[in-house]
Amino acid sequence: MSGANVVAGLSLDRLENISRHLDERYIRTGKFPGAVTLVARRGEIAWVKAQGLMDIERNKPARRDTVFRIYSMTKPVTSVAMMQLYEQGRFLLDDPVHKYIPSWKHLRVYDNGIYPNFITRPATTTMRIRDLFTHMSGLTYGFLCRSNVDAAYRELKLDGSRDLTLDKLIEQLAEMPLEFDPGTAWNYSVATDVLGYLVQLLSGQSLDDYFREHIFEPLGMRDTGFQVREDQMDRFAACYLYQPGDQMALQDDPETSRYRERPNFLAGGAGLVSTVDDYFRFAQALCQGGELDGHRIIGRKTLEFMRLNHLPGNQDLPGLSIGAFSETPYEGNGFGLGFSVKTDVAKSRTNGSVGEYGWGGLASTNFFIDPVEELVMVFMTQLIPSSSYPIREELRAMINGALV
Repeated sequence: MSGANVVAGLSLDRLENISRHLDERYIRTGKFPGAVTLVARRGEIAWVKAQGLMDIERNKPARRDTVFRIYSMTKPVTSVAMMQLYEQGRFLLDDPVHKYIPSWKHLRVYDNGIYPNFITRPATTTMRIRDLFTHMSGLTYGFLCRSNVDAAYRELKLDGSRDLTLDKLIEQLAEMPLEFDPGTAWNYSVATDVLGYLVQLLSGQSLDDYFREHIFEPLGMRDTGFQVREDQMDRFAACYLYQPGDQMALQDDPETSRYRERPNFLAGGAGLVSTVDDYFRFAQALCQGGELDGHRIIGRKTLEFMRLNHLPGNQDLPGLSIGAFSETPYEGNGFGLGFSVKTDVAKSRTNGSVGEYGWGGLASTNFFIDPVEELVMVFMTQLIPSSSYPIREELRAMINGALV
């Protein structure tokens, strides 16, 4: 293999498999509108490509600087923000949540019944801040459509209606039963929105101001935020919804999108928009131990701590999960403080390294960091839900296949 086609130990010819695969399998067949993919190693961007359309209705090609809704890829940003405050001694992971949210002192657990006539029992364990980071809090998400509790979340619009605020969310969750005793199971949930509330409480800043001052500005992430500015509008992608038979329907039109205004609800779990290069700067800072271009956002040791598997007994997700949904395959993956963490490569049935960590978003965006290979991948598209196609595993197969 000639050295001319190798960058940072990655074969560019083999990385072209990604663009071929996306084009033939997903874009030309109408499964995805378009995509932007970035692969970097040892701090160097080896390969980046924009393909297909960012807005089918207006026939606008995807660009490298396209602005995407990243949904749950907001969670690692919120988790880093919260751990910055941990480094300042503002809280401990074992602190009860009710130390900061007094109305949560006497939380109850669902027994049976349908909202508003729930039958509940007192929780036998105390919810700790670490349970919010690891999704072991007993909270849930309305969109999971699994239980009577998440049906109540949908009815009360706790996943982020226009009228919701962080204060209102905290108030209403105090009245809601938990799915299980905190610390006893894993369930994807609004827990990271609660962390966003705690960031505001502990820092005395609104979540958008805190992110901007402590993460986005230091890292030069000029295109990331809770709303799409007027000067970004021509780069803002449309979002699509999967339809049976491998079809798509428009879900959110950029021209009329709620992302054009600053939201009332600053969702630390799902609210940000970003670009492939902006999110790469965040991921690369993490890959380099918390620092990029002389700007440190988190301590090296703190980050090492965050990307350990924090599930009890070093279990993986199948051992603890009560729901079927996650932004990562379950087997061979544990969970750290804000990321999934690969614990067993063979068991995960997807190529990679032990210790690889990352997360994805509802509209099929995804990123991972492999500290062993110093490898970073950021993938952006806009198709809801992320479980429509196995693109994340396919990308890992192709990217790891390009290592020389």
